[in-house]
Amino acid sequence: MDFIKLIVIWGLTAISAAVLAGILAGVKNRDYSFWIAWCFLVPPLVLFLLLLPRNQGARPRRPSLDESDRHGLL
Repeated sequence: MDFIKLIVIWGLTAISAAVLAGILAGVKNRDYSFWIAWCFLVPPLVLFLLLLPRNQGARPRRPSLDESDRHGLL
């Protein structure tokens, strides 16, 4: 297999995994930006996300940069 074809296959797999992770994270009430980024880099993590239970309560959100700076988290 040509190296270019391998790169294209990995790219399509990574983009597909990221899209699927965004949808699954929304359904499972998880932080979708975290899961999209990690599943783009490591596509098999979509299977792990699929196995996670649905998160009860409000969706977790990251503090804004202003909030982080105010509380000294960065």
